[in-house]
Amino acid sequence: MAKQIFFWTLAFLITAGSAIYQRMTGPTYPRSGTVTLSGKSINYNLERSHSSSSNYLVEIETNDPETIGELYWRPFKSTGEFNFVKMTGDKILKAELPAREKLQKWQYYIRLQKGEEEINIPGDKGIIIRFKDDVPAWALFLHVIFMFGAMMLSTRTALEVFSKTANLYKLTIWTLVFLFIGGFPLGFAMNGYAFGEMWGGFPFGNDITDNKTLIAFIGWLIAFYMVKKNLMPRLFVALAAILMMIVYIIPHSV
Repeated sequence: MAKQIFFWTLAFLITAGSAIYQRMTGPTYPRSGTVTLSGKSINYNLERSHSSSSNYLVEIETNDPETIGELYWRPFKSTGEFNFVKMTGDKILKAELPAREKLQKWQYYIRLQKGEEEINIPGDKGIIIRFKDDVPAWALFLHVIFMFGAMMLSTRTALEVFSKTANLYKLTIWTLVFLFIGGFPLGFAMNGYAFGEMWGGFPFGNDITDNKTLIAFIGWLIAFYMVKKNLMPRLFVALAAILMMIVYIIPHSV
């Protein structure tokens, strides 16, 4: 019993750590940092993903009424001139970045100025923000639960390899069930609501998120077959779990 508790706890911690890493290194995680203007540090936190149903209110706290700002933006991959608007406010500067249709993107940055000194945040090239339609809370909740569960079950099944009386068959089935439900019907729902297409992976496209789900599922299908036939089951379970981990920590599509 103690070993089982240890294995499940370890599987949960590994999965939670992987989820946090994937989230924080992904292309839609907000860009944060600190710049210096006239000897004063200014923190910023800029979104890289936003709902298409509303403008994005860009805010930056300067704590200096003498600092002024402008918000610049243009379509992603455009070579045209940037649109810009003057930011309003005193110690907190604000401006709205117009919403776009789902899947469309802006390239944007903030220019702060105090006296003769100015700085672009987060740099001259700016950052990219992608817009998506709103996803119902139920779909998002279930998708996260099943995908997190699939990763935890995958890790737990791999840890079972180290048990003398390994029960790989049942754990492999549960891993496949959670991965299938979370990645396909619920994944279809997520994509459909957010981007208007249920599947953008092979053979219809090259969407990273969809393709990595497909790769992980195929890996576990192979592992299930090898477990059922008792053909080096421990090896193939370990390989499927490693593949799942690699796939899991790859950031979602831009």
